[in-house]
Amino acid sequence: MSLRDFLSKQFIDVIEWVEPEQGILAYRFPLADREIQTGAKLTVRDSQAAVFVNEGRIADVFTPGLYTLNTNTLPILTYLLNWDKGFQSPFKSEVYFFSTRLQINQHWGTQNPVTIRDKELGVVRLRAFGIYSYFISDPKVFYQKVSGTTDLYQADELEGQLRNTIVTRISDTFAGSQIPFFDMAANQVALAAKISEQLKPGFLDLGLSLNSFAVENLSLPDELQKALDQRISMNAIGDMGRYTQYQVAQSIPLAAANEGGGAAGVGVGLGAGMAMAQKFTESIQSSATPNVPPAASGPETASNTETKFCLNCGKPIPRISNFCPECGHAQQ
Repeated sequence: MSLRDFLSKQFIDVIEWVEPEQGILAYRFPLADREIQTGAKLTVRDSQAAVFVNEGRIADVFTPGLYTLNTNTLPILTYLLNWDKGFQSPFKSEVYFFSTRLQINQHWGTQNPVTIRDKELGVVRLRAFGIYSYFISDPKVFYQKVSGTTDLYQADELEGQLRNTIVTRISDTFAGSQIPFFDMAANQVALAAKISEQLKPGFLDLGLSLNSFAVENLSLPDELQKALDQRISMNAIGDMGRYTQYQVAQSIPLAAANEGGGAAGVGVGLGAGMAMAQKFTESIQSSATPNVPPAASGPETASNTETKFCLNCGKPIPRISNFCPECGHAQQ
């Protein structure tokens, strides 16, 4: 390289990155044909990490702070470039910045219901959704497995992978918990903690740490929820007879508010409904009351037990008899 070419080259004295917007996880510092001057300053701000990569191999990793780049601060790069045998300045190296701050308000949800076997409801399909937060805890692993050599890597690109991982773990948790749906729905905090523990290893495998995980809603599909609501209502009603009478009483103002043919139709339906309600109530009452033969009473019953004497043979016969059962003689 001639002196002229050397003087025309651009050298980098300051390496730093200010995040222009939220959601950026990795950023490659633009070098192009420029080279890093030995003694250059590297600024790594809070919630950041910087990684030097030489010929595709990760070298030194820097946490927040201000660094002067030399053989002391770049020990791995020094070894890779054989600077111990002959120091060269300036030098080339790829520099990647990573945002290690918390990525909050990340949403997850079951796009399709998860089918599980419930102890009380049988085979049911569950829906769930909530939020979570995470951060990059190992930039080296994240670079190797996720972001790679891309110039800019954003959280939106990772969202689908994380959401699918969460839904898969939730399916496993639901299926293996053997906890009834009612207990899961009533203890969403404990359920979220259990799911979070199962998710953390998968996040660590990507160089991430799961900071928080919350289950905001746990529900059944609409048709199943409607059937469940009816079941709960029936259990809460208790006395079906009184409930039917209440329903009929509630429909009376509605019938009175209708006019013309509509009122006639409602009246017919109301009459039928009241008759059915009465029969239903009577059947409930009769099923709860033991069969007792009616007591003999009244004038007709009393006359059946009174007697008189036959005018022909003198035998006692029932007073209401027109012929004697003994001799067959007609009675007056």
